[in-house]
Amino acid sequence: MDKEVTIYDIAKILEISPATVSRALNDHPAINSKTKLLIGQKASELGYRSNTFASNLRRRSTNTLGVIVPRLNSHFMSAVLAGMEEEANDSGYNLLISQSLESVKKEIANAKTMFNSRVDGLLASVAYDTDTFEHFENFIKKGVPILFFDRIIDHPACSGVVIDNELAGFDATSHLINQGCKRIMHVTGNLKRNVYSGRLKGYQNALVQNGLPLQDDLVMVTDLSQEAGKLVAQKIDEMESKPDGIFISNDICAVSCMKSLKEKGYVIPDDIAVVGFNNDPVSQVIEPNLTTVYYPGQQMGEVAIRSLVNHLKGIQHIDTSKTIVLQSELFVRSSSLKNG
Repeated sequence: MDKEVTIYDIAKILEISPATVSRALNDHPAINSKTKLLIGQKASELGYRSNTFASNLRRRSTNTLGVIVPRLNSHFMSAVLAGMEEEANDSGYNLLISQSLESVKKEIANAKTMFNSRVDGLLASVAYDTDTFEHFENFIKKGVPILFFDRIIDHPACSGVVIDNELAGFDATSHLINQGCKRIMHVTGNLKRNVYSGRLKGYQNALVQNGLPLQDDLVMVTDLSQEAGKLVAQKIDEMESKPDGIFISNDICAVSCMKSLKEKGYVIPDDIAVVGFNNDPVSQVIEPNLTTVYYPGQQMGEVAIRSLVNHLKGIQHIDTSKTIVLQSELFVRSSSLKNG
């Protein structure tokens, strides 16, 4: 491999001091524009690359934020990351993104990589099976701020950005009740996670407030995958007393369930009304179009980055005693309209 070109090489060729080269490449106002142009052209010609890592170490800042997500292949998470990327770029920060693939073991490895990469701050949405904060402790000890989003861990040193999952679950279930549903099934994910436990609580509250019984056989915990949707449809088909409404905590699973039910001869929403969650584009591809909860992913990403950057810049410190709550909205479509 060729030797890396340094500012000393450029200085020697141009017969000027290394300090002048350094200042010119950093756009220092003390260096005139003609000299900057000359040095810039020579640096480009020689293939000079700034050693930002070494520079950042000297400044004790990398201008990099770490992001750990459960999965990259979801519409919601893509929207979150789009919001994060835009806000980070505007603020002069880079993002280092990794996925846990819903595994706490992988999440621990990701956290270690982020810590060793000296990120200035960490944003994390935890995996299905995460039940410890231990792998985040080093960040707290080093004074590196952590902000959780969507799937959060309650910790006195960390804040989070979420929607009101309980209210969203209540609204989704209340809508089905208002459409005349009396026996409503809820399909959810791992109840260790705040997003799913909140939606379940909202579902239960809506039933209780409307005088409907809570029935364990109508709550099904799954991984909310496409395959899970097929299994839900199979279970419904085998039930003696079938539900007349279903609230599913994920659009991908809901669409898969609807497709399977239709294949088995069920008419939606006449036989079973369906509500999903996330406002995934697939919700408007399936027929009938799926009623769903709009989850403001891009806004969540923007708010998370803005809060962390403002904290790092000393503009407004994160209040670790408060969680930032964004507003969701029920988008009503044909899949749940029993009343026309």
